[in-house]
Amino acid sequence: MSAEEEEQIRQQLAALRQEHRDLDAAIEAMIESGPQDTVRIQRMKKRKLALRDRIAGLEDQLLPDIIA
Repeated sequence: MSAEEEEQIRQQLAALRQEHRDLDAAIEAMIESGPQDTVRIQRMKKRKLALRDRIAGLEDQLLPDIIA
């Protein structure tokens, strides 16, 4: 992997991690604000899980498992 590709992956990771944190904060705010839109919260949680999976995939690209 070239240095340029690695930098692009790191930038993607930073953006995805920020979006994950933002979703987490939004979910918490919705839960604490009273009457809950459970469908919207569930969609946000599903999006958050998808982001986590994508983050894990990109992290694996940067640090591949080495079978010894």
